[in-house]
Amino acid sequence: MTIKLITIGKTDSKQLQELITNYTTRLKHYVKFDLDIIPDIKNAKNLSEKQQKEKEGELILKKIVPTDVLVLLDENGKQLSSVDFSSYLQKKMNAGNKQLVFVIGGPYGFSDSVYKKANDKISLSKMTFSHQMVRLFIVEQIYRGFTILKNEPYHHK
Repeated sequence: MTIKLITIGKTDSKQLQELITNYTTRLKHYVKFDLDIIPDIKNAKNLSEKQQKEKEGELILKKIVPTDVLVLLDENGKQLSSVDFSSYLQKKMNAGNKQLVFVIGGPYGFSDSVYKKANDKISLSKMTFSHQMVRLFIVEQIYRGFTILKNEPYHHK
């Protein structure tokens, strides 16, 4: 199985980017992992929230193939502990899914068309984080999930 993370816009912080790179490198020991960064929408300040979500949604959906399992990182999604998330990853692998795709939306979330295509929604917290921080958190949690599945000492219960 391949795990893909789709995000909108680049990470401005060098420190955050270094941490994301660190975890994506570690993660590749367990699973094929791809980070797909969609460039920010040009002239977004001239668009309404809805228009921006629609444009971002079109770009996200172009990256999805029919066999993908699409998981949105969404504030209204289900919250899982790290151990539960590792079980979630195991179930997706056991189901024979070719590609599991996590998506971090733009600043206003997702368009209706993206929500309709989604197989699942997961929330990392009830708190609000910057989209750049969420990238680090989800990559670290995927890594943590695999270390839990392999009974490695990274995660402490």
